[in-house]
Amino acid sequence: MSISCQKTSVISRHKINMDGYIGRSAERREFAELFQRKAASLVTCQGRRRIGKSRFIEECAQSAAAFLTFSGLPPREGITMQDQLAAFSDQLARQTQVPRISLEGWPVAFDILASQLPAKGPLVVLLDEISWMAIGDKDFAGHLKNAWDQRFSKRPGLILVLCGSVSSWIEDNILNSTGFVGRCTWQFHLKPLPLAECVAFWGKRAARTSAAEKWRMLAVTGGVPGYLEQILTNHSAEENISRLCFNPGGMLFHECERIFHDIFTRKAGSYRDIVSTLVHGARTLQQISASLARERGGSLGDALRDLELAGFIRKERIFDPANGKTKARDHHFRLADNYLRFYLKYVAPAKSRIEKGLYQRVPLESLEAWDTLMGLQFETLILDNIEEILTRLGLRQRAVLNAGPYFQGKTLRREACQIDLLIRTRQSLYIVELKFRKYTGIEVVDEVKQKVARLKLPPGHSFRTVLIHSGELDTAVEASDYFDFIISADEMVKG
Repeated sequence: MSISCQKTSVISRHKINMDGYIGRSAERREFAELFQRKAASLVTCQGRRRIGKSRFIEECAQSAAAFLTFSGLPPREGITMQDQLAAFSDQLARQTQVPRISLEGWPVAFDILASQLPAKGPLVVLLDEISWMAIGDKDFAGHLKNAWDQRFSKRPGLILVLCGSVSSWIEDNILNSTGFVGRCTWQFHLKPLPLAECVAFWGKRAARTSAAEKWRMLAVTGGVPGYLEQILTNHSAEENISRLCFNPGGMLFHECERIFHDIFTRKAGSYRDIVSTLVHGARTLQQISASLARERGGSLGDALRDLELAGFIRKERIFDPANGKTKARDHHFRLADNYLRFYLKYVAPAKSRIEKGLYQRVPLESLEAWDTLMGLQFETLILDNIEEILTRLGLRQRAVLNAGPYFQGKTLRREACQIDLLIRTRQSLYIVELKFRKYTGIEVVDEVKQKVARLKLPPGHSFRTVLIHSGELDTAVEASDYFDFIISADEMVKG
């Protein structure tokens, strides 16, 4: 198929108002390096919904001479390939001088797009929510591969970005596909923002907002930019959470259902059931299987992989303290998303009351097991910021063999032991205790001593004790000289 019209070109570079963009400095530097390549680049960008993938690409595209962006239509009952092609045609017509036309298939669509690219200069083309774009065409990835080989890869300076929230689709159809072997130049996996960048969302009010209030807000939003943007900084954490979560009109009241529907479609219910088993803490595959009365392999294993790739759960591989090597079959699954845990614990069970307006202005501390939940959310935030912890321990420039939560099972010769965070270097083990309390007393010393006594330590190695705490710390703790390092987490969220 061909189109008949005068010489066409990209109308103009997208005008994007990105004032106040926060974070991603390392990733932006990596993207900027792609502009230095003479050849075309094929790039993937993955991350959970609301993590800011599209906006990140738009920010990076500021350095390009031209930018074109296309997005698939969200899944719905009865949606077809022709619907997706029609949307693509509309978006192409808005951004180039090509008139809106009926497209026969993706080979034609990609061919026309390639014909409209300016011949010279740095150029970014974003195919957003690419798994949605592929709906109705099992050969979509193959058509894209052919278009890359025959057209896009021959355009010097082009950066073609494949982006989406369904990371499993990108993994299966692009990154792990034999058709794309050797073709992908760079992979971006956007994670929650580090704490210092989260604090920036409070703007000028960050310095006069207490650490406790920031932690309460982060317990709900995590480091997800799309949620942090919803904070009204002149309101308290309680007011913000009430407005966003416990109000029928609040964004976070509806967000969970949209996440699972948009990403997992018909499997949404079963995937949500899996996540619900992790609300109260990490579980083994056997424990998850027993809780759901499902076989451990097959569809359950696939679902856990999909949830991990989507960024909602984390597979924690237990390592041997003696050598730092991961144990192949010994792992736990942890809910790695603060919003989902908060929603499933407090919002979902009260949904009908919230819809009737009976649940507003509920004091957070009055919620069931609030302190326990805050402890779990605090752990997630600290684990998400492991690089800062390593820096504060002076380990950033040293070889770290492994780091993560540690679970030691009970046997006839040893007691069970659970370490919040265990860090293994070549010479030492760092045993890290996390405390999120208004007040941490001297009893924390005996708690950690007991854990160290139970832990099977490698012979000939030193161990260091670390306390990371939020809230007031009893002066006797520091005076005891038991901890080698005491880190105030509240300092990590100062404005």
